[in-house]
Amino acid sequence: MGDLDLLTQDELEALTEAAREVALCARVLAKTGDNVISEVLRGAGPFYEWRHYPPSDVYDSEYHAQFYYHAHPPEERVEGEHGHFHTFLRPLGMPEGIRPVALPDLEPDEDGNDALAHLVGISMDRSGRPIRLFTTNRWVTGETWYRAEDVIRMLDGFVVDHARPSWPLNRWITALVRFYRPRITTLLMQRDAAVARWQTDHPDSYVYDDRGLEVPSETAVDLDSDMAAVEAAMRRMRRGLRQAGGRR
Repeated sequence: MGDLDLLTQDELEALTEAAREVALCARVLAKTGDNVISEVLRGAGPFYEWRHYPPSDVYDSEYHAQFYYHAHPPEERVEGEHGHFHTFLRPLGMPEGIRPVALPDLEPDEDGNDALAHLVGISMDRSGRPIRLFTTNRWVTGETWYRAEDVIRMLDGFVVDHARPSWPLNRWITALVRFYRPRITTLLMQRDAAVARWQTDHPDSYVYDDRGLEVPSETAVDLDSDMAAVEAAMRRMRRGLRQAGGRR
């Protein structure tokens, strides 16, 4: 989780609240033997590689956040992965002033809401727990490319606030992106650095369409350990605030 002691009180409290929400959603699902994977696949029939679940993705028309779940063939998955979520934000949900990078092949956004940005991928194990966060090159999801700094500004706008296909699933993925905001921020900065290096090392390639670069940055995650780290940092901050108050 990085150096949590460098976060402000507001930032740390936001992570703590997000952790509680993630844990709550997992707990209520577990009471009926479910998890977020069983929720996104509910009623879908056989699970096919590459297919989007649900078929039309999950899209919040108020916040313009979007996600879907899918899986690659077993030989293309990281160890322990069942499948992964891809998360996005569409232009109508983005902060003011954000524009795509002016790449040579940038296509006009005719309806004003098609130039979506990929935020982060979330690899899941079979039990419904996240095991990895990763970014993607442009060709992977067909996204429109935005600078890492702008995608970081989009993270707080990823909100899925409706009941379909699953209220606890939507709340869980919203809270998970918020909980891992510091890690995602680092991954996005690493993404842009990796893309720049690749273009320098492969001058004859157009990096954004180069199949040799699929995942510019990734990191393993351990949700229990990461939540415990946030709780410990929150305790240290509260203890420090009490001590500072006692010295006045």
